[in-house]
Amino acid sequence: MSPPAPPLPRGPDRGPNLLMSLVAAMGLGLLLLATPARAQQSEADILVAQAILAYEDRHYDEAIALLKEALAQDPDNLEGLYYTGLALMAQQKAEVAITPLETARAKAPGDLAVLYQLGVAYFATRQYDRAEGPLTQVFKAQPRTDGVGYYVGFIRYRKRDYQGALEALRAGASADPEIQQLTRFYAGLALASLGRNAEAGAEVEAALKALPASPLTGPAERFRDTVLAGRDTARRFHAELRAGFTYDSNAPVQPEPSHDPDAEAARLHRRHTVGELFGLRLDYAWLRTGPWEATVSYSFFQIVYNDLPGFNVQDHMGSLGGSYRGQLGAMPYQLGLTYAYDYLTLDDDEFLQRHTVTGLGTLVEDAVNLSALQLRLQTKEFSNDSNILREEVRDAKNWMVGLLHVFRFAADRHLVRVGYQFDVEDADGRNFKYQGHRFLAGGQYTLPWAGIRLKYDFDVHQRDYAHAHTLLPRVNPGTRERVDTEQTHVARVEQPLPWNLTLSAEYQGIVSRSNLPLFSFNRNIFSLILSWQY
Repeated sequence: MSPPAPPLPRGPDRGPNLLMSLVAAMGLGLLLLATPARAQQSEADILVAQAILAYEDRHYDEAIALLKEALAQDPDNLEGLYYTGLALMAQQKAEVAITPLETARAKAPGDLAVLYQLGVAYFATRQYDRAEGPLTQVFKAQPRTDGVGYYVGFIRYRKRDYQGALEALRAGASADPEIQQLTRFYAGLALASLGRNAEAGAEVEAALKALPASPLTGPAERFRDTVLAGRDTARRFHAELRAGFTYDSNAPVQPEPSHDPDAEAARLHRRHTVGELFGLRLDYAWLRTGPWEATVSYSFFQIVYNDLPGFNVQDHMGSLGGSYRGQLGAMPYQLGLTYAYDYLTLDDDEFLQRHTVTGLGTLVEDAVNLSALQLRLQTKEFSNDSNILREEVRDAKNWMVGLLHVFRFAADRHLVRVGYQFDVEDADGRNFKYQGHRFLAGGQYTLPWAGIRLKYDFDVHQRDYAHAHTLLPRVNPGTRERVDTEQTHVARVEQPLPWNLTLSAEYQGIVSRSNLPLFSFNRNIFSLILSWQY
C-alpha cells in the first residue's frame, strides 16, 4: 500500500520576545543589544521588528514588504532573512522560502531555528534528501522539537531505514493532532516492515483513535486489516512448486584423468546426461503469538536423468521449527531452532537418512548490516553399508558452527554476503573422519528494469582427514592422510513473471581436488526452472 503524502508542516517560530519587538518598533532600539552594530543597523532592526508584529497578526504581505525594505538596507540581517522565509512558508511558498533560509544558514550554520525551518521548507517541496541534513541536526540536538521526530522518521522510512525511522518517530513530539496521527501510522509501517506485525497493528489502531474522521482513516484501516490478515491467515501458509530441465556433465561424479589406476578405472562409465527436475515445498505457521512463531514444513525434490537412471535422486524432508523475535537496544534480533528429517533415495532405493538440529541467531545491526550465527548437529545414516569394511562406513555425526554477515542495500534489492563455517565429521569409519573449514561469499543485484535478479554464490570447503586412508593409494595404503579442497560456484538469473511465477536459469560448478586422485572431479550443472509461489 502506498503511504499517504505527509501534510505541509507548520513549524514553530524562532521565538522573539513580542514585548521587545514592540519596544523596538517604538524606536527604543533594544534589539541592537543582540547583534553587532553596523551601518543602518538601527533602522533595519526596527523594520524587522515591525515585520514581526505584522507576521504575528498574520498580515504576511505587509510583513514581507517590511522585511524586503529591511534587507535592502542590511542584507546580512539574520532575523530579516529568517522571518522572510517564515512569512513565505505561511503563504505556502516553500520553494521561494528556501533562498532566504539558505542565506540565513550560511550566516549562522548552528542556528537550530533556521535549520528547522529550512528543513521544513525542503520537506514541504518533497526534496527529502536536502531536508534530511538540517532536520537531523535539529533532531540530534533537540529531539522534542515540535514535529522534527516525524519529519526525520518519515525520511528514514522512505530510505528503507525502518529501525532508524522507528527510533525517530518514537523520540519526537508534536502538539499537532495530524502529526501525532501520522507519527503513529508511520511507526506502524516501520514495525510491519521489520516483521513486528502485532506492534504494527497496535500503532495503527492508536492512529485511528487519534483522529477518527481524518483523511488518513481509510488508508490506515486498510493497512491495519492487511497487517492483521497477513499475520493471522495468508502468511501462515506458503507453497512453492518447481519444474525444469537440467544438464549434468558428471552425474556419477567420476574422477578427473590421472595416472592413478583406481581413478582411471572409475572413469569407464558415461558421465553426462540431461534430465528433468521437480520440487514442492509447503510451510504452515501453526503457532503465532506475540514474538513467538512455530512452523511445520514439508519438501519434495526429484531429479530424473534420462541417460543415467541409476543416478536418479529423490528426497523427502519434513521439519519443525520455532523462532522468537526481540529487540536488543535499537537492534532487532531473532532466535530460532529447527529439527529436520530427510529421506533420500538413489535409483528408487534408500540411500541416506539424515536428522538435523539447527540453532540460528540473527541480529539486524542497522539498515545495511545483518549478522547470523548458526549451530548445527547432523546425523547421517547410509543404507547398504553392512557388508563393507569398518573403515569405509560413512555413518556420522557432523558438528558445525558458522558466522554469516550480509550487507544490504536498496531495501534488500542488492546484497553482499561473506561467511565462515567450521565443521567436524565424526564418522564411524576412520577413512571419513575430518575437520573442515568453509569460506563463503556471494551477492545479489537487482536490475533496475523488470525486476531481474542476478545472484552468485561461492564457497570453498577445505577438509583435512584425521587418519591415513587404509585403502589408498593402492601401491602404498595407509601412508597418506586425505586432504580435499572443494569449490562450488552457483550463478543464477531470476525473472519474475505474472501470476507469482519466476523463471530462473542456474549454473552450478563444482571443482574438487584431493591428494588422493579418486576424489578429484569436476561437475557442471545447467538448469532452467519455472517456479510458482503462493
